[in-house]
Amino acid sequence: MTPSRTETLVRVGKPLVFLLCLAPMGHLLWRVVMETIGANPVETLIHATGDWTLRLLLITLAVTPLRRLTGQVWLIRFRRQLGLFAFFYACLHLTAYLWLDQFFDWRAIIEDIVKRPYITVGFAAFVLLIPLAVTSTRGWTRRLGRRWKTLHRVVYFIAILGVVHYLWLVKADRFEPILYGVILAGLLAFRIPWRKGNQSGVN
Repeated sequence: MTPSRTETLVRVGKPLVFLLCLAPMGHLLWRVVMETIGANPVETLIHATGDWTLRLLLITLAVTPLRRLTGQVWLIRFRRQLGLFAFFYACLHLTAYLWLDQFFDWRAIIEDIVKRPYITVGFAAFVLLIPLAVTSTRGWTRRLGRRWKTLHRVVYFIAILGVVHYLWLVKADRFEPILYGVILAGLLAFRIPWRKGNQSGVN
């Protein structure tokens, strides 16, 4: 594919990906306005934003395997955007919990983090996401050099924590968290043969 064709695909694709990633939030806001969000809107908002955080993390991790399978190198140009949207939904997820569920009662929040394993794991995953989001820019990539790849490999662990967080949260039907776990296992397994020769990034 010629450089000009690649640039055109990226230039057109990035706004489209941006809109697609915002669509879940738009749908949630629409349901709130139309009062169709259900009997427990706070729980719905927390769960929905958490679901999309995990989905976007998995989509971000799927970029490299998809690029290798298709040979379309330009796909890697969307990875940072997808990763930042995963962080965006993680922020919404945490904010909904802190504000709408706990009303910023920091004592109760700390007790929750300490006493409830699924919240402990989820909070740990969010904290680990912060440095990845901060260092996602080209400037930080240049400053950190090879250390940037080492740092961003933490995303694998974050995704595992996300699946565990969801699995421990669900009390009855565990189909979705198990499905996400199987998808994550496949994405991680795909990287094993490529690890030594991978020169394009870690996600």
